[in-house]
Amino acid sequence: MGAETVREIIHTDQAPKAIGSYSQAVRCGQTVYLSGQIPLDPATMTLDNASIDDEIRRVFANLGAVVKAAGGRLDQIAKLNLYLTDLGDFERVNAIMAEVFPEPFPARAAVGVAALPKGARFEAEGVLVLDA
Repeated sequence: MGAETVREIIHTDQAPKAIGSYSQAVRCGQTVYLSGQIPLDPATMTLDNASIDDEIRRVFANLGAVVKAAGGRLDQIAKLNLYLTDLGDFERVNAIMAEVFPEPFPARAAVGVAALPKGARFEAEGVLVLDA
């Protein structure tokens, strides 16, 4: 039989607690699977949604907090999946992502969706690969 994969649950109070039956992230070896982050303020668990820019920045900050808790950096994210309720916000996401993420950028998908939890307009999740 092959070696058993050990799964480590990643949690930080610097990102919103799970609002469902999931973990903020799960580490399997050097790969960390990051759950979707919406623009919840971790301290109040309310939406940070004064503007779409506020939502985007909060989502990336939340994702960054989970990445840090896993022992990683944003530049180690290999794949991002972005979900937008209005694809008209695509250019704002690109602009803010370019401010937050260093190049080379991760592989990415951007998907238009009908709705997101708690009325959010933006969500991001991804796969982080830690240095060996």
